[in-house]
Amino acid sequence: MPAADHRSTARRLAALREAALAGHAGERPRPLVSESWKRSLAARVDPEHGEAPLVLDRSDVHRIRESHPLAAVLPLLRDTLVSIADEAMHMMIVTDAEGHILWREGRADVMRRGERFGLVEGAGWSETAAGTNAMGTALAADRPVRIHSAEHLVRTYHEWTCAAAPIHDPDSGEMIGVVDVTGPMRTFHPTTLALVVAAARLAEGHLAAHQAQRDERLLRRNLPHLLAMRGEPGALLTASGRVLAAQPEGWLPERVELPAGGDRVLLGRHEGHLEPLADGWLLRTRPDPASRPMPAPVLELAFLGGGRPSARLDSRPVRLTHRHAELVTLLALRPDGRTGDELATDLYGEDAKLVTARAEMHRLRVSLGVRVVRAQPYRLQARIEADFLGVRAALAEGRVRDAARAYRGQLLPRSDAPAIREEREQLHLSLRRAVLDCRDVEAAWLLHRVDGDDLELAEQLLGLLGRADPRRPEVAARVARSH
Repeated sequence: MPAADHRSTARRLAALREAALAGHAGERPRPLVSESWKRSLAARVDPEHGEAPLVLDRSDVHRIRESHPLAAVLPLLRDTLVSIADEAMHMMIVTDAEGHILWREGRADVMRRGERFGLVEGAGWSETAAGTNAMGTALAADRPVRIHSAEHLVRTYHEWTCAAAPIHDPDSGEMIGVVDVTGPMRTFHPTTLALVVAAARLAEGHLAAHQAQRDERLLRRNLPHLLAMRGEPGALLTASGRVLAAQPEGWLPERVELPAGGDRVLLGRHEGHLEPLADGWLLRTRPDPASRPMPAPVLELAFLGGGRPSARLDSRPVRLTHRHAELVTLLALRPDGRTGDELATDLYGEDAKLVTARAEMHRLRVSLGVRVVRAQPYRLQARIEADFLGVRAALAEGRVRDAARAYRGQLLPRSDAPAIREEREQLHLSLRRAVLDCRDVEAAWLLHRVDGDDLELAEQLLGLLGRADPRRPEVAARVARSH
């Protein structure tokens, strides 16, 4: 494309961006870009001053590289893309499924220039971190993407154009990362996206061939173990739970959901025991309706108050992002489950898109395990012990003092998700009204310690406290400051 055409296109895209950010009616960018802008803005990316954060340090990057499946296809990607990227003054970038840059290769001068814009190993380029860009949008939309000039939400990146395609694990079908070619807007060629897509498909084919070799090796080494079970129901599974061989044939689905911990798996009326093999599992099981069912996993949630949301799964700490804490809250409040569309509306309002909620739910299922977070509809299959549910239950049973004791502050106070905001306000107002109505001095004191700015509550508490109560001076001072 001639330089004049590049400049004309850039000016038109910049005008569309300015009009959209100002809320003006009229022409909009293509739907893929418009939807990405909405997701990025909902994540509070700053269109004028945003920048990709450095999430991983050098040691983290090296550690992730060593075990990442894309390490096996890096030579193929390099042979396919780097020489062409060099000629066009571009660079090749490979990220993981979270949008963290793990590898980048290209001309030294282009890489040095990219460093000024956060195009470095360890930087986070998901949409929620860096706004609309080919890497992050390919991950969010699960499709090949080209983002040109002012289609980037963040102004800083307008002189760049990038093309990216997701790469999927042939075993699970899940995205494991993206491959991207990024460079100056003026030298970007229209066929670059097609080349990147071809490289991603070659990588997936390479991974599939390696998987077939692993499957064959697993069967060759371990099929005698299955045959030695002499007709007892069982199976050989890959490390991810995919069924390679089963007896009797067809009694299992194509994949078995593996437990987050332990060696027991429940399959309808069967209880299975997993024996570890090299690269997989031997599943031994026999029908036994009287067998003791597997205990449900226990998910403990502490989401009240201003601290970091805390979660434990079967007594083990689990690190949840703020968005994942919101999703877990929504699912805990609705035991029957939610569809992807319902979760998108709960999180983002009426303008939300299913792809955003689906991507976050995929990451949550990876974090907590598919045994805990089920799909179709999305739901939690665990015993939930949550502080906010405890307050709810105590109020429903009329145990106001217990509810006030369990209430350590507002539910996820940093959340702007519409459904979380509604639940937060309803829980606080319900507890406040119950405390005011019951006129229990201990309940009022407990709530006052959490919500000291509630003057009506403080005045009622002052009237309930006896003259000799040591708490009275503190409450009296609070009331006096408000008058």
